[in-house]
Amino acid sequence: MEQKKQNGGKRKGAGRKSKADEQNLVEKLSPLEKKALEVFKKAIEEEKQWAVKMYFEYMYGKPIETKDIKVVGEQPLFPDEI
Repeated sequence: MEQKKQNGGKRKGAGRKSKADEQNLVEKLSPLEKKALEVFKKAIEEEKQWAVKMYFEYMYGKPIETKDIKVVGEQPLFPDEI
């Protein structure tokens, strides 16, 4: 019988990692925290755009994105069928 491609459902490696795995990663990265903050501070002082943007997003929250959508008259959904 032909094997179907697994597109969904339960499969090995799927889903969120366990809390223990997450905690192990935090413990491994904790010694690098001071160095990471120093590099981040240096990037802000050098006016790197990504660092300044990240600083403001974490300090004041990411701004709400709005989209202005105007509908000018009725348009067919499928123009090919006209």
